[in-house]
Amino acid sequence: MARQIDGIRRMLLIINKIYATNGLYGNSCVSVHDLLSYINDHVDAPISERTLQRDINDIEMLFHIEISFDRATNSYRINERFSSREDRLSEMLLNFELLNAVDESPNMRSYILPEHHRAVFSKYMPQLIYAVRNQHTISFQYVLYRHGGELITKENILPHYIKESNQLWYVLAYDANGYQLKAYGIDRIRNLVVHDTLFERNVDIDVNGMYRDCYGIWNDESLPVEEVILQYDNRDGYFLKAMPLHHTQRVLVDDGKVFQISVHVKITNDFVMALLSRSRSLEVIAPMHLRKRIMDVYRDALVRNSVPMIY
Repeated sequence: MARQIDGIRRMLLIINKIYATNGLYGNSCVSVHDLLSYINDHVDAPISERTLQRDINDIEMLFHIEISFDRATNSYRINERFSSREDRLSEMLLNFELLNAVDESPNMRSYILPEHHRAVFSKYMPQLIYAVRNQHTISFQYVLYRHGGELITKENILPHYIKESNQLWYVLAYDANGYQLKAYGIDRIRNLVVHDTLFERNVDIDVNGMYRDCYGIWNDESLPVEEVILQYDNRDGYFLKAMPLHHTQRVLVDDGKVFQISVHVKITNDFVMALLSRSRSLEVIAPMHLRKRIMDVYRDALVRNSVPMIY
């Protein structure tokens, strides 16, 4: 576990150095010498250029951020096509700075309190990371939560990415036919087997584009992207300004009484659950089918939670 943490720390140091030097997507590059010097100043055991390159490859696999090498200048830069991840990356780097501060100053633990509401760590995570990194096929049994815990067997799965969403981890993988990238909740995997059989990784996946119009992990290709208009009171508006519902969020009205926004998303179960999590003052303005869906949830909840009248 210590080696894994050291590896993640080095990867974040690499990203942090490029971010600090270039403003993330600047035109200049970070030389190999400067990058190695920066990393080795912040780790206990100095690393080689070979380890640096391996960490850069792992950054693309784990964080979906591609760092290219310029042979002419012997330097690295983050590719521009990953600019849509800047907000997520900035958040990750903030967490990294807090991690470093806590690690270097033990007394800070008395006033920096991390989130404790996290998914249970899966014993299969190291094996899955190994399979993704080294392109090994896997097989496992999978628990269907919506079917009473029924177990199904998945054979010859081609794992491509590990993705986090809403405090849960998923492996993004192709079935043997290779037609569609699917998300499997790692918490639902049982009896994992990593095979010796190798596969050729699909390097043309726009994995970020797959989820650009979604909320959460589920991307139903049959669903259209719709404009959703939502209205809240001023109090809920403060929270939605501090933590936007979606990266497409646009403020339509903010007059001190009413806070109205629009987002462009696929209306999945994950999105509906997100709306319900902040529904104290929620009013769905459009589309009407979403308004009815929320109303049906409220109506069923009223029936389930009704209180018998006492005379």
